[in-house]
Amino acid sequence: MTVDNACDEPLPPLAAEAIALFNAGEFYRQHDLLEALWRAEPRAIRDLYQGILQVGVAYYQVTRGNPLGAAKLLLRAARWLDPLPDSCQGVNVAQLRADAAAVLAALRTLGVEGIASFDRALLKPVLWTPDPPPADPL
Repeated sequence: MTVDNACDEPLPPLAAEAIALFNAGEFYRQHDLLEALWRAEPRAIRDLYQGILQVGVAYYQVTRGNPLGAAKLLLRAARWLDPLPDSCQGVNVAQLRADAAAVLAALRTLGVEGIASFDRALLKPVLWTPDPPPADPL
């Protein structure tokens, strides 16, 4: 199964829970859930989970005032996310890539000395569409 085929599958419940934590600003806590899912998944779709995980941990590093660590993680995240289609398992991957790139650009502009002025509004949530409910048979 290719990543494209797996992208048509629903987002696993553990990933949905991790994204909810990510979107609540619980960047460190989302890591554990996505790591468990990533490690258990043998198929290439695991790159989606690894990419989201890396962006979340990068955002965590931003909140801790570690711009160099955050930049390193964002560059790693790009390696996982760039090959994916723009939408995968309901996740708006294109928007996540763009949001991560905007954070990286801001970090590069601010430098280590300017991290205190980082605009945390740039730490955007993961946009995703949950699977629609099953159609009513009547």
